Amino acid sequence: MSRFYDLEIEGADGRMIHFGDYRGKAVLVVNVASRCGYTPQYHGLEALYLRHHQHGFCLLGVPCNQFGGQEPGDEPEVLAFCRDRYHITFPITCKLEVNGTGRHALYAWLLDPQQGFPGDVRWNFEKFLVGPQGRLIARFPSEVEPATLEAEILLALPPADLSLDGLQS
Repeated sequence: MSRFYDLEIEGADGRMIHFGDYRGKAVLVVNVASRCGYTPQYHGLEALYLRHHQHGFCLLGVPCNQFGGQEPGDEPEVLAFCRDRYHITFPITCKLEVNGTGRHALYAWLLDPQQGFPGDVRWNFEKFLVGPQGRLIARFPSEVEPATLEAEILLALPPADLSLDGLQS
């Protein structure tokens, strides 16, 4: 059993996000910021989420202000920005630290050498793909556009429920 499913984070809306709810799903974790050159990636992230969430894909936006102070707002401001400007429907967490002594447990898990992709987060919009078994399966740098992740996400999705009802002759 993976520790990934034991994690919890408060959402920007004040509700708790329980990672156990992601069991059996593919999850893309992205550290986000409102005033970054990569902020327009929100469009592509939302498109991925809308296209695949019904098939077991989850996306989690994690605001972080550790890179150039590019996420200065509080949680209500961050959430309003995401919803009003980019029409984001995927969950946004409270602001977290992804590096350093204040690193949140989620990023301690993602960056643990045992997960296979160690090293500090380098900038906003770095992406981590967790598979349906709760294992980190890929890490993508900030400059990787969300649309280019389509194949990796499709491979990470849980197998479809192939019910034989209605297929018999």
